Amino acid sequence: MAGRPRQPLEVIKGKGRSNHLTKAEIQEREEQEKAIRGNTDKIIAPSYLTKKQQEEFYKIAEELVEMKLFSNLDVDGLARYIDSRDLYIKVVRELRSIKPTSRSGNDKLAVEDFAKLQRTKNLLFNECKSAASELGLSITSRLKLVIPKADPPKHTPSEFEKKFGDV
Repeated sequence: MAGRPRQPLEVIKGKGRSNHLTKAEIQEREEQEKAIRGNTDKIIAPSYLTKKQQEEFYKIAEELVEMKLFSNLDVDGLARYIDSRDLYIKVVRELRSIKPTSRSGNDKLAVEDFAKLQRTKNLLFNECKSAASELGLSITSRLKLVIPKADPPKHTPSEFEKKFGDV
């Protein structure tokens, strides 16, 4: 369908433009958005992560669940982020140990090894950045996301609403 992407109800309310939606439409959209969020009852770190990576997984997952940005469906994405981040850190450490102008064992300059590691570092950085953005781990991605607020108290109908209903 062409047109603008559908905005979450909280964004519409935040902009003060919810007056074009009826109360029934608002209620329907709230139910749809609640169903889309997903459950958080089966968040378990994948077995292919190391012990240290699993600790990092649970730390980040806990933060994201508190912000209501993480569900069971996001487990694999977070695991991929942690794995690529760990590889990125290892490559950066290796790069720091290489001097590009030194000679390696078979009398070639280490520039070739350095260049390969540099390309790998850039690839892993981009992988980490996109995964972090999808999960809401970067500042800019969090600013784009709408963090759901606590459910407002139940609305009691006014006299007008009692007499005339949903207008």
